[in-house]
Amino acid sequence: MKVRQDAWSHEDDLLLAETVLRHIREGSTQLNAFDEVGDALNRTSAACGFRWNAVVRDKYDEAIKLAKKHRKQRKRQLAQDSKPIVYKQYQPKVEAPSPMLEDSNREVVVPVEPFVKNERELTMEEVISFLRSIQGSGSKAGALELENNELNKKVQHLEESYSQLQVQYQGLEEDYQSIIKIMDRARRMTMLEDEPEDRQAAAFRMDKNGNLEKVAR
Repeated sequence: MKVRQDAWSHEDDLLLAETVLRHIREGSTQLNAFDEVGDALNRTSAACGFRWNAVVRDKYDEAIKLAKKHRKQRKRQLAQDSKPIVYKQYQPKVEAPSPMLEDSNREVVVPVEPFVKNERELTMEEVISFLRSIQGSGSKAGALELENNELNKKVQHLEESYSQLQVQYQGLEEDYQSIIKIMDRARRMTMLEDEPEDRQAAAFRMDKNGNLEKVAR
């Protein structure tokens, strides 16, 4: 009969925690874990259970959550493996023989592909990971779209600025041509003033284009 009454050591608590966590992961019960630890430490199952619930359990909250998560995944995998395997048989299309070459006594052999096992179903973790990857791709695409819109706005602004510069340049070109004409007329008037008196006696007039022309007397 198990009647051990000495205090629990650190090694005893560690053995209790490891055994309980292992039974949780494997889908067993904590009572089975207490029985196993009681046999190893020569203690009763009730004493092991009391020690676990009163002292040890609070130190392993995260480990217990991980062990339960592992147990769910293990059950899901076992359920998936226990499903009957369904095979698909590939039937290729066989063309009918030509009536001229048909032989009623000839045996036709249809090739059949090897059996193919269906792919396993995706786990919830794989689906979540896939959805997160899609969400990440969508965020990158959205950022690229915003950047593209900003670049389009800059290009449009540059095109408008270029059009305005073209209009200004055309105005300056017209002003420049007007100045050239005025300077040319002034030069011609200066040349007329410097000519001898007998030449100045000749009469001139300005046409509609601003050019001087000699008038016959």
